[in-house]
Amino acid sequence: MQWASLLLLAGLCSLSRAQYDEDPHWWFHYLRSQQSTYYDPYDPYPYEPYEPYPYGVEEGPAYAYGSPPPPEPRDCPQECDCPPNFPTAMYCDNRNLKYLPFVPSRMKYVYFQNNQISSIQEGVFDNATGLLWIALHGNQITSDKVGRKIFSKLRHLERLYLDHNNLTRMPGPLPRSLRELHLDHNQISRVPNNALEGLENLTALYLQHNEIQEVGSAMRGLRSLILLDLSYNHLRKVPDGLPSALEQLYLEHNNVYSVPDSYFRGSPKLLYVRLSHNSLTNNGLASNTFNSSSLLELDLSYNQLQKIPPVNTNLENLYLQGNRINGGKRSRPRWKDTPGRSGVCKVMRGSGVVGKRSDRHRRRPPLWPRRCPLAVPVEFSISSFCTVVDVMNFSKLQVLRLDGNEIKRSAMPVDAPLCLRLASLIEI
Repeated sequence: MQWASLLLLAGLCSLSRAQYDEDPHWWFHYLRSQQSTYYDPYDPYPYEPYEPYPYGVEEGPAYAYGSPPPPEPRDCPQECDCPPNFPTAMYCDNRNLKYLPFVPSRMKYVYFQNNQISSIQEGVFDNATGLLWIALHGNQITSDKVGRKIFSKLRHLERLYLDHNNLTRMPGPLPRSLRELHLDHNQISRVPNNALEGLENLTALYLQHNEIQEVGSAMRGLRSLILLDLSYNHLRKVPDGLPSALEQLYLEHNNVYSVPDSYFRGSPKLLYVRLSHNSLTNNGLASNTFNSSSLLELDLSYNQLQKIPPVNTNLENLYLQGNRINGGKRSRPRWKDTPGRSGVCKVMRGSGVVGKRSDRHRRRPPLWPRRCPLAVPVEFSISSFCTVVDVMNFSKLQVLRLDGNEIKRSAMPVDAPLCLRLASLIEI
């Protein structure tokens, strides 16, 4: 039996040797086959074991590979909804709530709008100091029932919605992190100079539809402010100084009657100004009040202007409808005692000397001192848009609204097509 085993082993060895004799590189192939089991020259991470992609749909849920499952809303108030797919948000809107419920510490976005909440009790947000958004608009909140330091502890708060309430005062103090403040549609009558102190990151301030009569210099420290809406208030003067970063200014539907000469020079980025439905007159405007190179849109409609104010050639949209601008229509001449040498009223083109009385002056000179009619100036002049009119100098106006004034189409200056060559709409 032992001899049989030895003979069988010798036969196998001779067969293997014969195979390798036919392939002299058998040892190289052997090493390469062994090497390919643990190394791939095209694998960028050859020594890391393969793990299935944790977010693949075919691999099953993500938490099966070590990621924690989303937190369950176990500490969500029963009056609200805390969706598992958005664990940092709490929705308590449109539920007829009369109070603010408990806010869990993990929350960053809370929505309490369109309820019957009348107060914000002190300490209601102390458990959730990481809040970013608070929506409280569409309630019945009054200033007397808002905690003094209710918002100052929220050092990460970015957006605060308190519009459509019954506030009569500016809330505060407010955190420096605030970027948007919505206080429109309230009953606020005044903005103290220190009401917005420290809000260096504020970019948008909405104060429209209030009863504000005075703003003062409260806006000067808002160096990041881009949008300021003070429309539909009772302002008689513009705010004292505008932020340098301001791009949009809305002051329509107030009682503003004048704007200082250099008012917009401190805001070199200003693009849109709306001053419609105010009490502006030409006496309250300096000659270069609106001659700002950055302005793209200027709305002065429905005021009491009698002349077109000079604007910059970069302006693209100008709204002047509903004013009292006269474009060459001859009004009743005014009379003034004038000591003349010849006793004859000198008639000049465009002097406005019209009617039978002027003819009588020319035929029968009156005794000295005589009374001559004053010239009525033409109020529609192309110089309001172009100081120089030629091939290279022209206005960029695209929309010009002059309807609702005392201008006729025949009063359009002859050089208007050259100056306003880019205009696509001119309403007269």
